[in-house]
Amino acid sequence: MKTKSLLNWKVHLAFGSAILTLLVVGVISFRGMVLSSESNRLVRHTHEVLESLQDLLFEMENIESSDRGFVLTGNESYLDSYRAGRLNAEQDEATLRSLTIDNPRQLIQLPILKKLFIQKIQFWEMVISLRRSRGLEAAADAIQGGEGKRIMDLYRAVIGEMQDEELRLLVLRDAEAERRLGQTKIVLILGTVLGLMVAAAAGWSVQRDTFVREFAEEALRDSEEKYRMLLDGVRDYAIFLLDPRGMVASWNAGAERIKGYTAEEIIGHNYSCFFPPEDIKQGRPEEVLRMTAANGRHEEQGIRVRKDGSRFLASLTFTTLRDPAGNLRGFSEFSHDLSESKESGAKYRGLLEAAPDAMVVVNQGGEIVLLNVQAEKQFGYRRDELVGQKVKNIIPEGFAERLIADGTRTAAEALAQQMGTGIELAGRRKDGSEFPIEIMLSPLENAEGILVTAAIRDITGRKKTEEALRGSEERLRMAVEAGEMGTWFWDIQQDEISWSAEFRTLFGLTSDAKLTYHVILDLIHPDDRQRIDQSIKNTLELGVPYDIEYRVVWPDSSVHWIAAKGRARRSPEGVPVEMQGTAVDVTARKKSEEYLVKTMGELKSSNDELQQFAYVASHDLQEPLRMVASYTQLLAKRYKGRLDSDADEFIAYAVDGSNRMQGLIQDLLVYSRAGTNGKQLREISSENALKKALGNLRAAIEESGAVVTHDLLPAVTTDDTQLTQVFQNLVGNAIKYRSAEVPCVHVSARKNGGNEWIFSVRDNGLGIDPQFFERIFIIFQRLHGRKQFKGTGIGLAICKKILERLGGRIWVESQLEKGSTFYFALPERDGK
Repeated sequence: MKTKSLLNWKVHLAFGSAILTLLVVGVISFRGMVLSSESNRLVRHTHEVLESLQDLLFEMENIESSDRGFVLTGNESYLDSYRAGRLNAEQDEATLRSLTIDNPRQLIQLPILKKLFIQKIQFWEMVISLRRSRGLEAAADAIQGGEGKRIMDLYRAVIGEMQDEELRLLVLRDAEAERRLGQTKIVLILGTVLGLMVAAAAGWSVQRDTFVREFAEEALRDSEEKYRMLLDGVRDYAIFLLDPRGMVASWNAGAERIKGYTAEEIIGHNYSCFFPPEDIKQGRPEEVLRMTAANGRHEEQGIRVRKDGSRFLASLTFTTLRDPAGNLRGFSEFSHDLSESKESGAKYRGLLEAAPDAMVVVNQGGEIVLLNVQAEKQFGYRRDELVGQKVKNIIPEGFAERLIADGTRTAAEALAQQMGTGIELAGRRKDGSEFPIEIMLSPLENAEGILVTAAIRDITGRKKTEEALRGSEERLRMAVEAGEMGTWFWDIQQDEISWSAEFRTLFGLTSDAKLTYHVILDLIHPDDRQRIDQSIKNTLELGVPYDIEYRVVWPDSSVHWIAAKGRARRSPEGVPVEMQGTAVDVTARKKSEEYLVKTMGELKSSNDELQQFAYVASHDLQEPLRMVASYTQLLAKRYKGRLDSDADEFIAYAVDGSNRMQGLIQDLLVYSRAGTNGKQLREISSENALKKALGNLRAAIEESGAVVTHDLLPAVTTDDTQLTQVFQNLVGNAIKYRSAEVPCVHVSARKNGGNEWIFSVRDNGLGIDPQFFERIFIIFQRLHGRKQFKGTGIGLAICKKILERLGGRIWVESQLEKGSTFYFALPERDGK
């Protein structure tokens, strides 16, 4: 009896110590959770302040956009948006004031923000008054004065300082939350270790007696029942265990509520039934278990499927379970239904439903988690048809990936890039039809991760209005720019041409007979008709601006050169309905160019004469030109805006002309020196020569987004500088004469059957009509207008001259709109 009492006392002491340890650990853990909850509340408060600041800046930009719309169009409906923006901004300011009442630094900034807001409103009220009383020009002058921009820049600066302050607080509060969470974890670990030690001592003591052991087993069963009851009491989280194969081994009440299965229905079945069919096909369930086993823990957000087939967004945490020897025993899963989360649902749903535009919220996986009624109406889907689906179902894939990528950056980076920037593209309805939309992105970082909110507006009506306005503005612009030029308007459907008196004079016509396309075509030189026809076809079918020079034959058989420019106007359906443009007589310029070509041909016969030309161009021509260019640039910088518009325009013409003349002289110097004889040729790396050329073209490559690739290029015996010049001209032309797509250039080399290396430069640009393959290598020969593509028409002539002097040759293969490939051959020397 004494031994039994002693054993009972030991058991009681052991389990009493264990209970006390658990109570102490529980109290400390509870306190840690309370402190952690407070830290998380402060973090959420900081996010709310940042959201309020961003909303305030958005409303100010919306006010400015509405006012500019009223100034440009005079439409009073823009003022409704302006007034609504003012009210929203005032409400946002009040919200911000209440949120920052406990922050003295932010309270100092609020009066400054209020003052700038009042100044901005007063400025726009003045602009609105000017628009109503004195018209568009007066209002535009007021805006261009820069006062509104100055106020807005100050306003953005104050907002930025307040955001920096909140971001500073956010870093501190995040660190504090992490610290407290770490302390709680340490307490739990130490408490668990201590509890295990106490339990081990009790077990060792109980093992000495069957009665004590049975008592301990009964206590353990009681503890397990309490743990099971505790898990069943957690209804907001699904908590269950998996064996190493992914079979469900336990199931709590929260799992039954969230996923819809009872314990009897799911235990013993593979957990892959919770994944969408497309994820099962891709092996996602097995991949998750592999990552968990490898890392010990895995967290993700993803779409899961309930028993009834409905989908929901869940936050999931997987943990590896191992025995003391390190063998895998299974896994635990904690999952939370985010579609029920107040932070991802109730917080945004009211705001989304009140928005006048379609609002769609997308997670980092590109899946739609929230949308409003307007989105259902615009895209023709029911809400349950879109939630959980990929956003690329309603937004073009090229942009959908960009939207999803915002989640990979910080919220601040994404907001800085996208907020206030309306992006126009095409939306896709459920029935497959497309319509023009404007989309604005607003990434937000919250407890569940980064969500991207897309505000989508149907701009079909606006596009039609803009198209009509563009047609009127184009007519007016063409009339103003024409001056003494000949102007023409071609009604494509009626095949009737309206013309000015100057235009008729350019063709040597004196009668008022009706003009049609074919009548005009008959007056054009026979050698130029096919080129004219192709250029007009490119304008109508591809949208390429009409910019061409051609010859006309007058009734007296004299030949005159005409430079014509124009554009096509299209209906809202995209069908060309009219072409309009200008024409001017350039016969005198053409004769001057022919004379210069002839002169250059004569100079080509003598290297001494070329050197003399280079000296004259370098000294006698550049010296006075530099003086003219310097003074015209000084006039443009000092007196711009201080003279009338005609004077500004004339000065701009002078600056442009002097700049083009300097470029022309530089190209002529390069041409005169190209392939100079007598230089010592040596073995060089053609790949290094290409890299030097690409370095010289770096600005053009970065600006155009061009992709330049090359194969392994050989060593050749030639002149390094001259080969670099050839590569630079050919790659530069490939980038300049690009089509609508991103320029792609590839350089390669091969050895032919003889003693030559054949280099090729292939692009995906505009292409060249075969009839011009020889012409493009002649000095000053251009296939495009100077406004469309800048240049002097000397680059390919330089390449040809360099290669011929080096004993090589150059040619081209090309098709219109399918790109070009320029080939040049260099002789192999010294057995290389």
